[in-house]
Amino acid sequence: MNICISHTAGKPGQLGPPVVRYTVAAEAPKDHVLWSLFTFVYSNPFCLGLVALIYSIKARDRKWVGDVEGARTYGESARRFNIWATALGAVVFVISVIVLAVRLAAIYSR
Repeated sequence: MNICISHTAGKPGQLGPPVVRYTVAAEAPKDHVLWSLFTFVYSNPFCLGLVALIYSIKARDRKWVGDVEGARTYGESARRFNIWATALGAVVFVISVIVLAVRLAAIYSR
């Protein structure tokens, strides 16, 4: 954050009251590439991880050329696909563990 303090013009030879101007640098949009890569490799239901990875790479490309709004849009899409892929992957994992536990219990109870 940059702070610039200047004075407004008052009477000739005198300074007016100070004016403070703040300049805040815009935060770079997030592209979620690591999350997308993790989702693609470890949890890829219905190829949502691949779609998230593609959107993440597009967001990074848009950020590289200076299109901040385009990068933000692609980054938000990648985030949504990552959320869906992670949630579906977690549900499938939990269901698989439950089914495996029930089957093992049935086998060893004989």
